[in-house]
This record gives sequence, structure tokens and C-alpha cells, in this order.
Amino acid sequence: MDQFYIAILSVLVMSIIWFIKVSFNPGRRTPPLPPGPRGLPILGYLPFLGKNLLHQFGDLARQYGPIYKLYLGNKLCVSPSLVKEVVRDQDSIFADRDANIAALTVTYGGNDIAFSPHNSRWRAMRKIFVREVLSSGSLQASYNLRKDEVRKAIRGVYNNIGKPVQVGELSFRTELNVIMNMLWGGIVEGEEGQKVGDEFREVVIKFVDLLGKPNIADFYPVLAGLIFKMLSREIKKEGKDFLQVLLELKENEDSEMSMSLTQIKALFVDIVAGGTDTTATTIEWAMAELLNNPKAMANVQNELSEMVGLNNEVEEFHIHKLKYLEAVMKETMRLHPAVPLLLPRSPTQTSTIGGYTVPKRTRVFINVGWIQRDPSIWDSPSEFKPERVCAGLPLAERMLMYVLSSLLHSFEWKLPDGETVDMSDKFGLVLRKSTPLLAIPSPRELPLLLDHRTSCMYTSVSVVV
Repeated sequence: MDQFYIAILSVLVMSIIWFIKVSFNPGRRTPPLPPGPRGLPILGYLPFLGKNLLHQFGDLARQYGPIYKLYLGNKLCVSPSLVKEVVRDQDSIFADRDANIAALTVTYGGNDIAFSPHNSRWRAMRKIFVREVLSSGSLQASYNLRKDEVRKAIRGVYNNIGKPVQVGELSFRTELNVIMNMLWGGIVEGEEGQKVGDEFREVVIKFVDLLGKPNIADFYPVLAGLIFKMLSREIKKEGKDFLQVLLELKENEDSEMSMSLTQIKALFVDIVAGGTDTTATTIEWAMAELLNNPKAMANVQNELSEMVGLNNEVEEFHIHKLKYLEAVMKETMRLHPAVPLLLPRSPTQTSTIGGYTVPKRTRVFINVGWIQRDPSIWDSPSEFKPERVCAGLPLAERMLMYVLSSLLHSFEWKLPDGETVDMSDKFGLVLRKSTPLLAIPSPRELPLLLDHRTSCMYTSVSVVV
């Protein structure tokens, strides 16, 4: 019996010595988890999440600082504004995206670029995408396609002078036609083209909403198999797989492309969804800000008149001269980032960010929306001030600048009588306006493009009467 008590006492003494050693040797202690709000057992913070996570996460950042944690179900989530540590200093650890169950469903099991693990397959897919779509040679070769579609959009607005135009739909259809033409060498025109464009937009918005919509399987992985099947059925309700239909229309397949049909379809999801909805949404926000700030609108149009000429059409080679318009776009993207929480990341190993432990496979949100409105960084962070942006920053995406400059150069824009601009947002993966922007155009320049040879071209604009 005495030996038993001696053994117990020895273990107790050794435990006390170990505790004291660790407590007074901070160099060997594991950093703590980030601070954060308490949640409920099993559910975590899930019951307290509101509809607009962007604003709620901003409030939490004000309360807990630049990095904090949330338990959502049994999933640990961290939201740091210490971006450099995540995307630069430890980029190899945080390179993988944490694909939610909807993303896996929409992208055929994560076979796209956005959600595929960063490995040799991902590098091969990205190389093909950059070479065939984003290289300077490809962009230059496709300029006439972009030019033709922008002309059609301007011509469509001319044909509906004095009537309210849905700026978001106009921009979306223009972007969609460019991408369809680049990928498959043709588009559907006339009334059928408008119908197809409307259907495409509904499908793309559905896909993007699914990507940004929380799902119970994201927080309780044991349910993933069941939810995956349910989401797959939900997507099939949209009708035919539109990417599959377009692939069937493609006459010549590249036999040398070392990608499966599933990977090609997933890549097209990235191109179509990423190249249409985000760009069109940004153009709509920019137009809303300009309608809400007549002085900035006048500055943009004065610059266009000086650099382009009132009776000339905007060309892409003009864009690098439009410094004030560039500042407008940068300020728009600061106030209304297209993807305010970015795609969530997941560290491949336990790491330390800002002095706190971030365990392996934690879901990491980078709250760009909050960072770009942080009052400790920005003066009057919620005000639209293009003048705060330094000229000479890298130009925004070509089509974004090209479409917006053409619309502003060709037309004066005003709101319908008695209307005001609703600047409220609707949270999702893409930060859209709560209500579509309606604006009435009137011509600034002579309608040089409306000749008899092109009057039969289809009108790529939705008009609300």
C-alpha cells in the first residue's frame, strides 16, 4: 500500500514540475487559439449568424481584433486581417481552398482551378487556362470579339434611348457573349440570344449563390455524403447541364489536352461564373456610385471627352490613359469587393498567425470587405472618393474598364423620376446590390455605329418599361 501512495505522489510531483517548467518557459509553449465569441455546445456560433456575414464579421473584428475564431458546428473558422502572413509569408501552407459541399457539387468534385488542391494537376490546368485564355497573345487575338460585343451593347442602348436600362443585365450579357465567343467561336443572336442570355444568368447566379450559401454538411462533415446527393438533385432541377450542352456544340475537340471531360466542365464553370457575374456586378456598383456622385460622373466624362473625343468610340488602347476612370474602378472595388470574404483557405499544417495557433484544416476567411473599410486605415472609409486612389496602379480587367468607359462615353445617365440609388448590398459569395440598378440613357455622341449594315444586330440590353 505504501508503494502505491509513493507512486501516486511521484506522478503528482512530476506533473507539478512539468507544469511549472512549461509555464515559465514561454519559448516552448504552444501559442493559444485566437480570441472569439463563445458558442453553444455542438452548435458553436451557428445560431448567432445573421444574413449578412460581411457586416457581422466586421463587428467581430472591431470587438476581437485582427484575428478571431468561431466554432461553426464542429468546424473551427478563423478570420484574420493579417493578410500578408497568410497569402505571402505562409502562402504554401495556406494555398489550398476549403471547398464547401456546394462548391464540390458545382465543380464536379473540386475538379476546377479554384478548389482543386495545389498539386501538379492544378498547375497543369492553370497553365492551360493562362495560355489559352489569359495570355497577352490570346487577349490581343480576341480584341475584335470584345469590340464587336461592346458595340452591340452600345447600339442596343441607342435603340432604347429614354427608357430605363438594367445595367447589371446589360453588362452580364455583354461579358457572357465575349466569353462564349472566345471559348466556342460563336453566340446565339436575336431574340433567342436574349432568351439564352437570361437563362444563363439565372443558372450562373444559382451556381454562385450555392457556392456562397452555408450548408449543414460544411459544419458536420459526417452528413456530407447525404447533402452532396441532395445538392446534386437541386442543381439538376435547373434543366440541362449548360456546360455539357455547350461542349456538345463544340465541333473540334483538342485531342492533345490532357484533361478529362469532368475537368474541362469544371474549368468552364470557373471561366463563365467568374468572368461574368463578378465583372457585371462591379460595373453595376460603379454606375450606382457615379449616379450617386454627379461630380465624379462629370470628371469621368470630361476625361473621356478629352482622351477619346466626343465623336470617337472608346478603344482598348485608350484605357491606359483614363486615370480618373481607373481611380473610380479601384474605389468601387474597395467599397464593393466582388468576393468580400474571398474563397476560404485551409492550412495543410498547423501554423501560427499573429501570435495565435491556427490548426491544420481550419477554415480561414480573409475579410477583404472589412479591411477595405477599416477606419484605422482609411479616412472616411464609407465615402466614395476616387481621388484617394493613386494613378498608375495596375489596370483593372480589360472588359470591366472597356464596358464601363464605353457606356459613360456614349451616354448621359440619370435615374427615373422620383427614384434614388439604393446602395444596400445583398451578401453572398458575390456582393450584389439588393435591388437592380435602373438608369435612363441619353446620347452624348453621334450614333456613328447605327448604320444600315449593322442595324440588324441584336440588342443586348434588357429594358424595363
